Amino acid sequence: MTTTELWTREELILAFDLYCRIPFKKTKANNSDVLRLAKLLGRSPASVARKLGNFGSFDPELQKQRIRGLVHIGKLDAEIWNEFNRDWNRLVLEASRLKAELGKDNDLGYEMDTDIAIPQGPSEKEAVRKSRIHQGFFRDAVLSSYEQTCCITGLRIPECLVASHIVPWSVSERYRTDPHNGLCLSATFDRLFDRGLITISEKLEVVISSRLRGLDDRRVLEIVCRYHGSPMVRPKRFLPSPHHLKWHRANVFQG
Repeated sequence: MTTTELWTREELILAFDLYCRIPFKKTKANNSDVLRLAKLLGRSPASVARKLGNFGSFDPELQKQRIRGLVHIGKLDAEIWNEFNRDWNRLVLEASRLKAELGKDNDLGYEMDTDIAIPQGPSEKEAVRKSRIHQGFFRDAVLSSYEQTCCITGLRIPECLVASHIVPWSVSERYRTDPHNGLCLSATFDRLFDRGLITISEKLEVVISSRLRGLDDRRVLEIVCRYHGSPMVRPKRFLPSPHHLKWHRANVFQG
């Protein structure tokens, strides 16, 4: 049986968490993630889909694309958006805590990054748990915003895509979960980006290091250097931060 009561703050946090994890065009009542969240909250799928649409009305990137969310918006919806839209670490931890309290940690089907060493003690286990939670959200948010497309090559094979941090995970705890600190890249271009052999310009164009462009290697020219000067595929949401890209060009890119 579903409820028609007003949405609580806790329910809205879980809804916003889901909003960030799936493409806006998939925020429909028949979407599997929407169905799971509706079941968890005891609400109708249509009610959850409408709430995701409410959050879409605040999204500046959607507005630039002339994509509009719903118009009948509650005051608490706006408060949740304003509170968590730039505090991604807290959003992830709050949503995780709420799911744990509901006894449904793994019921929402979100992908978790398992490429982490096995912990040895209680404190290390907790650190690994939080890392998985943050990395899972970051990957979901970045890949969904690019609609699972490499922003350089256009590759659309999810198994070959990486949610790449612009400012590395090890450098800044503040930006670890921030989707604006992410690019969707194929595994090869993720490695090149991390090693400073490619970057993204202020105009959101691909820049290939002169180290690669100067190589006398036809394969490198065909596979990598062909993208030099090309516009990157822009995400539907969570446009990469100019501040983060500038940091990468200054501190990682090899020129």
